[in-house]
Amino acid sequence: MKSMQTFMKKFNKHLLTISLIAFLSACNSSKKDADNKVAHNPSELYSEGNLAIKESKYKSAIKSFETIEREHPASPLAPEATVKKAYSFYLDDEFDDAIFTIEDFLKQYPSHHSVAYMYYLKALCYYDQIVDIGRDQQLTREALEALEEVVTRFPDSEYANDAKLKIDLAFNQLAGKEMNIGLSYLHKGNLIAALNRFKVVVSEYDTTIFVPEALYRMTEIYYSLGAIDQAKKYVSVLGYNYPNNKWYSKAYNLLESNINEPQPSITKRIISKIW
Repeated sequence: MKSMQTFMKKFNKHLLTISLIAFLSACNSSKKDADNKVAHNPSELYSEGNLAIKESKYKSAIKSFETIEREHPASPLAPEATVKKAYSFYLDDEFDDAIFTIEDFLKQYPSHHSVAYMYYLKALCYYDQIVDIGRDQQLTREALEALEEVVTRFPDSEYANDAKLKIDLAFNQLAGKEMNIGLSYLHKGNLIAALNRFKVVVSEYDTTIFVPEALYRMTEIYYSLGAIDQAKKYVSVLGYNYPNNKWYSKAYNLLESNINEPQPSITKRIISKIW
């Protein structure tokens, strides 16, 4: 009987120990669940993401915003998280990911209050990748198209004026590319190819800073080819539109000083002065 009582006491102790372990485990599990809920709370995650942006920890910010998208798709903060994710990609120079995120956002939330901003951000993704005029300008064209879309869709938005300014800069970039190619042709003595490039500058990029020089180069080429009337025509255009511009003075002096000079010698001198 005594041995039975001893056994029961030991058994009860083991049972209490097991129960205590189970209780503590349950408490620990509940604590972890609670901690997990706090860590994955959309408001907390959104704040964490914004803080990460301020600290330039863009990849960390992206993770926070992606967690909101994944675990709280119905939350009012879900579209806001997507906006901030796109912005984080942009700040991290991950332009392709930013553009993909923006386009996905525009499909999911076409009426969201941040739509104008997202179109603008997309334009910036292209604009910030514009390279010097000596290289391919495809990104400049895409930036121009995206910027024009901002102005067309949201003419009264806070982004329209900046988009217009950047459109002018992008136009100058494309005009500069045409000028660069034209001058290269001119340097090689390929006058007709050069002339065609300068005509593009005048006709397609007529608001850019390169138009006066393009008109001057056209004057040079026509004069060197013996097309004096055409040369005079472009000097007149220069004088009418840019009377105080240095390129008008140069064009006027070209005609006045070389009126009796043989055309072939003029061509050689023009080409030698380009660079």
